[in-house]
Amino acid sequence: MNAAVQPELKATYERRFAGVSDYRTQVWAVLTRDFFQRFVPEQGVVLDLGCGWGEFVNQIRAWRKFGMDLNPSSRDHLDGSVLFLHQDCSTRWALADNSLDTIFTSNFFEHLPDKESLRATFVEAFRCLKPGGRIICLGPNIKFLSGSYWDFWDHYLPLTELSLKERIELTGFRVERCVGRFLPYTMTTGRHWPAWVVLVYLRFPILWRWFGKQFLVIAVKP
Repeated sequence: MNAAVQPELKATYERRFAGVSDYRTQVWAVLTRDFFQRFVPEQGVVLDLGCGWGEFVNQIRAWRKFGMDLNPSSRDHLDGSVLFLHQDCSTRWALADNSLDTIFTSNFFEHLPDKESLRATFVEAFRCLKPGGRIICLGPNIKFLSGSYWDFWDHYLPLTELSLKERIELTGFRVERCVGRFLPYTMTTGRHWPAWVVLVYLRFPILWRWFGKQFLVIAVKP
């Protein structure tokens, strides 16, 4: 993926998210505060990989925050506390070895063009994380989605929690948590549930078995 596709990336984000941006921010406020913050040290350094419009990285608490995306318009949506890395994630990252405490990524890997791009991305993630640092991966689980996975033009790489777990372990990470069913599939279509419903959903994992269609994989660099 290169600079030639960047105008289309920008147009895709606008088409897909402009009308639901405020709602997504509200949902991610709950997700960051009541679930993901426990995995992100407040005195640490975090990278949001495929940060989009910053719904996660703008709201997570950390000493230093980076957002990486190939979409140039991401910069316009990031909080002033976030340093933007405008680059292809499968090339060498503009970050030092052992410089990150946490890498977070949500609904991003499926947009990579092939498995080699994903492999190269994990190599960079492993290089940049400190020993003991974590990578948190959230994304659509192809085995629970069937044809609906392909409703988005820019979906290329179908993954399950187990295929991702295997790739992560081959890179050298140790998987701490591997959940096949976590969040529902998408927040861009369908009913917009109030924030308190999201909180109840997080607190009762039995609901994940019924509605979860995204995986959650968390791994640590030994």
